[in-house]
Amino acid sequence: MAKISPKPETVSTIIRSYKSAVTKHANRLGFPNGWQSRFYDRIIRNSIEYQRITHYINYNPANWDKDKLH
Repeated sequence: MAKISPKPETVSTIIRSYKSAVTKHANRLGFPNGWQSRFYDRIIRNSIEYQRITHYINYNPANWDKDKLH
């Protein structure tokens, strides 16, 4: 199992630890789970990727009416 586990001090381990701590604290306070299902974290690595993702976030709602699952 150690071979497939995330390595310590990596971004994925930090994010997993953060989300775990936030979830535990929210549960103690009685808040419902707020993490979006079917969601994955993405690290933006350069300006081109940032531009593409920003465009998607800004213009994707215009396509919701065409989405059968919306």
